[in-house]
Formats: sequence, C-alpha cells, structure tokens
Amino acid sequence: MMNSTSASDSPALPSHAIRQPASPQMRRVIFASSLGNGLEIYDFTVYSFFAVIIGQLFFPSGSAVASLLMSLATFAVGFVMRPLGALLIGRVADRRGRKAALSLTIALMTLGTGIIAFTPTYASIGISASVLLVVARLLQGLSVGGEVGCASAFLMESGRADHRCFMVSWQGASQGAAALLGAGTGLLLTSSLSHESLLSWGWRVPFVIGLLIGPVGWYIRQHLNETHTATATACSLAQLLRTHGRTLAMGMGWMAAPTVTMYMVVYYMPTYLTQTLGRPQSFGFALVALASALLAVITPIAGRYADRFTRRKPLLYAVTALAMLTVYPSFILLSQENTLLCVLAITLLILPLAIGLAPSMAMLMEAFPRDQRVTGLSIMYSFGVTLFGGFSPLLVTWLIGMTGNPLTPALYLTAAVTLALCVLRWFPEHPGRD
Repeated sequence: MMNSTSASDSPALPSHAIRQPASPQMRRVIFASSLGNGLEIYDFTVYSFFAVIIGQLFFPSGSAVASLLMSLATFAVGFVMRPLGALLIGRVADRRGRKAALSLTIALMTLGTGIIAFTPTYASIGISASVLLVVARLLQGLSVGGEVGCASAFLMESGRADHRCFMVSWQGASQGAAALLGAGTGLLLTSSLSHESLLSWGWRVPFVIGLLIGPVGWYIRQHLNETHTATATACSLAQLLRTHGRTLAMGMGWMAAPTVTMYMVVYYMPTYLTQTLGRPQSFGFALVALASALLAVITPIAGRYADRFTRRKPLLYAVTALAMLTVYPSFILLSQENTLLCVLAITLLILPLAIGLAPSMAMLMEAFPRDQRVTGLSIMYSFGVTLFGGFSPLLVTWLIGMTGNPLTPALYLTAAVTLALCVLRWFPEHPGRD
C-alpha cells in the first residue's frame, strides 16, 4: 500500500530529469503540445456551446427539452470512449513513445470534427445524420481519452524537475484558450447572425475552424524531440492495476472536482444560462469567455508559483477548501439580474481550478514511474471525467426538469468537490519522481 511521502523521502533525481532544453525548443514543445491539446478541447467545447441547435437539427422532437437531452446525451457518448482511449493510446505512449500517441490523437480528433462539420442534418438524410454524429463523438472521445495524459506527460518530461508545474500548466492554459476561442466564436456568431442563419450554416463554422487547425498541429508534433524511449518491456495493464490499483481509484475520485468544475462552469454554462435562467445566449458566451480567459492567464502564473513548493498537497488543500466555500454562493449570484454579480460568480468558480490545475496534474503523474505514467494518468483522468464530468450536463438538466430547482448544478459541484477533498488525504505523493 502506498503512502504519502515527504520531499526528503523522494529518490535522487537522475541527470536527465533536471536537464532543460534550449529556450527555442522549450517554446516549440509548449506550442505544439498546447495547440494539439487545445484543438482536442476546442472541438469538445464548441459542441457543448451549440448543443441546443444541434439537438434541433439532428434529434428533432416535439419537445425542446427532449431534443436538448438527446444532444447532451450524444455529447456524453464521447465520454464513454474516453476510458478505451486512455487504455489504448496510453499503452502506445508508454511502449512506443509520446510522439506516436500525440500524432494518433490529433488525427482521430480531426476526423471526428470533419464528420460533424459536413454531415447533413436529419431533415436531409434522416436517422443516418444522427448515427454519423454519434460516430464522430465516439472518435473524439477516443482521441481525448489518450490526449490529455500524453500531452501532460510530454510537457512535464520536456522541462526541468523544478519547473514541472509551470510546464504542465500549459495543458490547462490551452484548455482555457480553446474554450475562449470557442466562446468567442459562439459570441460572434450569435451576435451577428440571425437565428435562421445559425440553424442553416452558422453552427458549422466553429467545427470548420477546428478542422483547419488539425493538420498544422499534426505536422508540428511530427518534428518534436521524443521524451520517452520506445520499449516493449513496459508492465502490462494487469500489473499496473495490481501495483497501483488503489492509486488509480483515488485519482479518479480526485478528478471529480476539476472535471465537474470545468464542465459546469465552461461547457454547460451557456446552456444553463439560456435554458434555465432565461438569459440571452450571447450573455452566456460572454461569461464563458471570461472564465476561459481567466483559466488561460492564471494557470501558468499559478504553475510558476506552485513550483516554489516541493509538495503539491498543501496548495491543493487550500484551493479545494476555497471551492467548497464559494460554489453555492456563486450560483446564487448567477441567478441575480446583475452583470457585475455574475462576473464575480464566474471568477469565484474558476479561480480554484486555475490555481490548482498544475500542481494537481503534477501530483497525479508523479504517482507513477515514467514507463507507466501516461497509462496511469489517462486512466485516472478519463474514468474520472466519464464518471463525474461528462454526464454532468445531462444529469443536471434532467434534475432541474424534475425538481424545478435552478441551483441543482451548485449542489452537484459541491458534492464533487467534497469527494475530492476526502480523497486527497490518502493520495500518494512522490514529489520529483522521474
């Protein structure tokens, strides 16, 4: 059984763990990883932003709520494939190297995005449209299942051991930047196009943009330096489960807080503000743009600060406790007819995530040796997201309809944060592990 360790208990760092690439190479690593990872998140983001329209076009029904639920269910279908992607692509990364896995993930995501961008609607080809949309979501889910773990490990392994949080922070910053691009695109389209134009062609524009980014990200990733030598001796999945089963389970529980926060505050927020609180769609996109900008800017700054501490847990305890105290009041503020109060609410909701994301990812990866790192992190992340985050928009939409309580998302998020805080006490800590 693995227990928490102090910095003095950590093994001495090998020379390659503290070697720092030249500055131009470091920038290329950050750019390539962030661009590809951002594309993965962008494509997931814009689907959630246009869930209402997609529901009308691909899942027509006499009930607007039923169409929305079907659209959100298709959004959630992508998360069913994430664990499979974590297992398959994680093994590729640990056996054949990080570059092979990173190229595979961006190719799968680009294919899925292309299907969504150009598939005719239900009115044109009937049920085939719905089936193709589901297939696209499955491909995207498979891709993201392996992307986050592989990109995070690649970033961490490309920098010095005392800069790990800063390097990993760009994984979170790229998520914020991608969500900002998605929200900005959504805000521009909903503000400048009529509802008829959005239904006709406008909703496809964000997916076409994502499709254009894909080949660029793939090309850049092909020309990066590998951080993990290909090996056929990496332990089997069964060995990983026997050795680190408890760590994997606790990591999934810890992921409840950051994933539910991300999906409630960024992906689901436009739908929540529009469908539940009756706000204009542009207002929802504007608030999400603010949250995304804060995530993109604060995360690297907080990552640099987190590198001052050897251990990860003290900072994570603080930000998780802050989230517990602010979630419910923030959703109360969102229900008020006051723009400044809504801005304050979004800031309070996203701040703990932005500060804690980098040390959280570093702690999760340091729980595993290098040849098990991507598979281990991918399993924790993908299963955690699937269990707690991916189905949260669908679940809270259904609960709001059943109970009539607009504060249901606050209750769900508070429960997720509470679970994560309980799990954090027992998660093993190996600061500086190669």
